[in-house]
Amino acid sequence: MADPINPPPAAPVTVLVTGGAGYVGSHAAKALAAAGHRPVVFDTLSRGHARAVRWGPLVQGDIRDGAALDATLAEYRPAAVMHFAALALVGEGESDPATYWDVNVAGTLSLLNAITRAGLTSLVFSSTCAVYGRPDVAAIAESTPLNPLNTYGRTKLAAECLMTSWHSLGLRHAALRYFNAAGADPTGLIGEAHTPETHLIPLTLDAAAGGAPLAVFGSDYDTPDGTAIRDYVHVDDLATAHVRALDHLLAGGDSLTLNLGSGTGHSVRQVIHAVEQVTGRPVPITAAPRRAGDPPRLVAAAEHAQRILGWTATGSSLTRIVETAWAWHNRRP
Repeated sequence: MADPINPPPAAPVTVLVTGGAGYVGSHAAKALAAAGHRPVVFDTLSRGHARAVRWGPLVQGDIRDGAALDATLAEYRPAAVMHFAALALVGEGESDPATYWDVNVAGTLSLLNAITRAGLTSLVFSSTCAVYGRPDVAAIAESTPLNPLNTYGRTKLAAECLMTSWHSLGLRHAALRYFNAAGADPTGLIGEAHTPETHLIPLTLDAAAGGAPLAVFGSDYDTPDGTAIRDYVHVDDLATAHVRALDHLLAGGDSLTLNLGSGTGHSVRQVIHAVEQVTGRPVPITAAPRRAGDPPRLVAAAEHAQRILGWTATGSSLTRIVETAWAWHNRRP
């Protein structure tokens, strides 16, 4: 079994990356290639971008299509799968829950069945801190009770439960529950490009660049400056963690569930200040009421990722996150 403190790098393998044309998936594909692996991206391109697939072949397909998965697995014969393909907009999930359960849960079931037919035993899963809901704790650990408050979080938790059930069929999985993914590839090749965009940092950068004023949802939270606090983790750090989790599984490590975060929280006002410092431009804002269900603070306790994978969010300072996101904002297609 792998050393839990420092899992050895895996020998180069082919890895199927579902949703690899999306934000975190494309950065993971780049990290896989940097580690010597061959990422094969499987993506509908309904939310992802073909231009983000730069480090291996792209197969356009839907994870709910078992025949397409079977054909792809037979052609490329990967040693493992990284599963990013999902819908991830909280508001959209509440207005269209059927589609979210179909893509995020039935799609995962379809993928698990295809993995079983292909005889694969290693799966790294992109999960989320939304499975915890709004716990009243200073730092959220993996032992924190699970209480997702929205459809997105419920479907991600359901997908985790499916993977646990597949353990009896020989599947080992790593469920990586990450907090607020942010930043961009420092070389500027790929970055965050959602439509619509709902994440704070790109919205703040857009406001600084002359776009619509930033809506600040709530200024009366029980936090030092009254605005909500979140744990921002650089997307490159997340990608590294996915490769470390792959190494762990390919070396024979057991299934695991880990939080991925920096362990440090930043408020909305701190993010605005960082954007103004990096861009040299003011950020126009508008006051808005709190959004239903928004907790005042979500910060990770990520010690288990350090202990098991030797991983910490070393590149996740707020300044670096904003600098790389701003560079991408200025050169993105």
